[in-house]
Amino acid sequence: MQTLFKRTYDARIFLASLLALTSVILLNSPSADAMPSFSRQTGQACSTCHTQSFGPNLTPFGRDFKLGGYTMGGGSGKAAELPKFGGMVQGSFTNTQKDQTVQSAEQPDAVLRPTYSPNNNVTFDQASVIYAGRIYGKVGAFSQLTYNGYDKKFEMDNTDIRFADQLDLDDLIGLDIPMTYGISLNNNPTVQDLWNTTPVWGFPYNGSGVQPSVGATPLLDGALGAQVGGATAYTMINNLLYMEAGAYGSFSSNAQNAFGVAGPDRVILNNPAPYWRVALQQDWKGHYFSLGHYGMSADVSQPGRDLTYGTNNYTDVAVDATYQYMANPKHIFEVKTSYIYEDQNLSAARAAAGDPSTGRTYLATYNLNLAYTFDQTYGLTFAYKKINGSHSPILEEGVVIDQTRPNSQFYTAELVYVPFGKSTSYLNPWLNLRTSLQYIGYSQANGTNVDAQFNNTFMINGWLAF
Repeated sequence: MQTLFKRTYDARIFLASLLALTSVILLNSPSADAMPSFSRQTGQACSTCHTQSFGPNLTPFGRDFKLGGYTMGGGSGKAAELPKFGGMVQGSFTNTQKDQTVQSAEQPDAVLRPTYSPNNNVTFDQASVIYAGRIYGKVGAFSQLTYNGYDKKFEMDNTDIRFADQLDLDDLIGLDIPMTYGISLNNNPTVQDLWNTTPVWGFPYNGSGVQPSVGATPLLDGALGAQVGGATAYTMINNLLYMEAGAYGSFSSNAQNAFGVAGPDRVILNNPAPYWRVALQQDWKGHYFSLGHYGMSADVSQPGRDLTYGTNNYTDVAVDATYQYMANPKHIFEVKTSYIYEDQNLSAARAAAGDPSTGRTYLATYNLNLAYTFDQTYGLTFAYKKINGSHSPILEEGVVIDQTRPNSQFYTAELVYVPFGKSTSYLNPWLNLRTSLQYIGYSQANGTNVDAQFNNTFMINGWLAF
């Protein structure tokens, strides 16, 4: 009871501090601004690139800015000439319907680290130093060095370094068709993607390490983040057809240690893993549509780069679609959906465990989210996610002890308030703040409907960028 009271009291302090910070800035600002270094470089308010004035979700203009390699100019004065460095900080309060287990000598594999309480945790989630903008000429970058507050370590986070240029096919084949082309060097498949339907920048846009995690996820859905490096070449033809192809390989163990991402659960690619992306888009009088496909095929070594039994193969194929109503920025409506199917050939894992079966398994995830944003300041999002997969044996010393499916179903509802990000901001282009209330409700978790609701999670989040 004393711990619960203390955590609740801490939560009130956190919320009061966040409210006080918001109030102080609002008293000095009739409206307000976003990734501030991008804004200083382009002279555009964050609301030009982001539907909610802050956060990953992009407008058509924002996608063009990223497509062009983060190099677009237009800013003026000393702010535009400053180095393109910035930072951000995230903190949250998290409550789950049922207390979670905390790691101890008796329960070393429990969910939460020993410095946390079973429930009602106030957390410092992360702090990042970010380079965001033009490097030189036609080369730009978004690169993030993060202190992970949950794991208490520094990590090389999402990084996308680009070269981009434009040409007109009229000069080559006599057709007046514009084309943008470029190269992306990045460390997380889909971090370079333009649409918020792919895993890295998809909804939800923030979370906390103390939240329950359920269900397996495809290789493309976060399993490779910062552990691999890749290069892809891309082009956008006539602002209609987008094509991209490239490959990824694992960083060495030394590099992974240096980047803060080494661990027993790391993924090791045995061969270059091809990645591809194609999409069609059309913006018709404020109605924006896109339809796309992307995928990856990877041979993954057993832990420790053990090739005694060969490798496991994962092939992910996905389809996605977006609709945005942008004709009236006072009222923005969005529908985004994606489906990832992963074919798994786990022959090496089974052979290593003494399992004689040779059947293939699969994993599939479906996402749908609906969003409404008023005045690019207040947002409401409802999302649904479903995870399905094959029966997967849990093995102990080569003996099957359980068979389960990774199936989970849950929804996420989020309310967002972004006081800054508009061109009239007093603090434009130096500061932005995003606050949110988020609730996750489960109807199925890790293959069972029994007690799935115990994972239900409520979170309050504050996200400051400067």
